[in-house]
Amino acid sequence: MKRPSVTILVANLPAEKDRRVIRECLSLEAAGFDVTVIAPRGDRTLKILPGSERTRLRPYPIVVYGSGVLSFALEFLWSFVWITIRLLGELFRGRAQAVQVCNPPDIYFPLALLVRALGRPWVFDHHDLSPEVYISRGGEPNPLVSRVLVLFEKLTLRTATAVFATNESFKANAVSRGVDPSKVTVVRNGPAFAEIAPAPSERAEGPYRVVYLGVFGPQDNVEGAVLAAQELIELRGRTGWRMILAGDGETATELRELTEERGLTDVVEFTGWLNGPEVDALLRDADVALQPDLPNRMNQLSTLAKTVEYLGRGVPVVAADLIETHATVGEAGLYVPNGTPAEFAQAINALLDDPDLRERMRKIGQERFRDFLSWEHQSAEYVAVWRRLLRFDNTARIPAQRRPSPTPSPTPTDAP
Repeated sequence: MKRPSVTILVANLPAEKDRRVIRECLSLEAAGFDVTVIAPRGDRTLKILPGSERTRLRPYPIVVYGSGVLSFALEFLWSFVWITIRLLGELFRGRAQAVQVCNPPDIYFPLALLVRALGRPWVFDHHDLSPEVYISRGGEPNPLVSRVLVLFEKLTLRTATAVFATNESFKANAVSRGVDPSKVTVVRNGPAFAEIAPAPSERAEGPYRVVYLGVFGPQDNVEGAVLAAQELIELRGRTGWRMILAGDGETATELRELTEERGLTDVVEFTGWLNGPEVDALLRDADVALQPDLPNRMNQLSTLAKTVEYLGRGVPVVAADLIETHATVGEAGLYVPNGTPAEFAQAINALLDDPDLRERMRKIGQERFRDFLSWEHQSAEYVAVWRRLLRFDNTARIPAQRRPSPTPSPTPTDAP
C-alpha cells in the first residue's frame, strides 16, 4: 500500500531547528505517512530531516531577514515565492496529497485556495498570534499594519480544511475568526518522553542554577531576566548562584552589553543555542526556571514552548500570572503579578531558600507533563486528524518516537 504524503511548509526556521515540526514529522512517519518539509535552508548537507528515516527536506535560500515592517514584508514575499515554487514541484511529482502550513507569517492563503481546488486538504498549524506578536515587539504599532495582520490571520484560518491550535485560547481565537470549532484540534507544544533523560537522584554540586531557555527577541523580555539577576544580588549576594541564559536571537548583543554595563558577568552566563541533549542536561541540573514574559495579550493567550520543557524536567517555574501559563503550569509555578525584575528576584529567592517547596513543585510539574503535556499525548491527536483527512486506515499503534538528533533548541517563537 502506497504511503499517503504530507508536505509541511515552514517560513521562519530551517526544518532541523523547529522542534515542533520535527516532532510532527516523526509522528507522521511512525504512523506510516511520507513527509516532505519545505523550509529555509539551514545545514546545506542535509537531505533528510535529522532523526527521521525518510522525511525529505526541500530547502530554499534566504537572503532577506526582517527587522522592521518593510524588511519583514520583503522577507515574507521572498518566502512566499520560494515556497510556491517548491510546493508546485511537489505537486508535479505526485506528492503533497495534503499540505500543512506553519506560521508566521499568515500569507499563504492563496496557496490554500489552489491546493483545496485540487481536492487536497490544507491544514494550518497555528504557531503564533501574528497580530499580537507585532504589537508586543515594542514601539507604537501602526493601526493599518495591525488591521492587515488580523485580516491575513482570518483568511489563513478560514481557508484551511483543519486547524491545529497550540492551546484552548488559540482555539477560541480561531472560532472568533469564524472557524467551525469542529475543525480546530488542540495540539500543544512540548518534548516527548524519549527526549528526557532520567532525572538525577541527587542535586548536582555547585551553585544554584536559575535558567532561562528560549528566544532572545524584543517580545521575550530577556532583559527582565538580566535585571532580575541584579536584584537578586541585593537579596543573596553574588555567590552561591548563577543565572544561565540559553538561546539566541535579535537582542542577544544588547543583552550581553547590558550584562557588562551592570557588572553582572560573574553571575549571568550566556550559552548560545543548545542542541537537544544539551538542553536536557541544562534543565536536569536547574534549580529554578524563569519565564520573564510580560503580561500582554499575546503572552496571556500563548503557551510558551520553554515552559513545557521546564515542566518535563521538573524544574519549578517563576513567571508572571498569565492565563495559559497558569493553565499549563498549575501549582508547579510561583507567580508574580506584573513581571518586574524585583518581583522575579523575590520569587526566585524564595524558591532557592525553600528546598521542600521546590521538591513539591518538581513532582507536580513532572506529573502534569506525564499525564497531560508530553508530546505522546499531542501526537495521538495530531495523527488522528491526518488519518481522517486522508482516509488512511493504518490504525496501528504509533511506536515510541526516536530521540531527535542534536539540533538547536528551542524554537522561535517559543510560543506556542
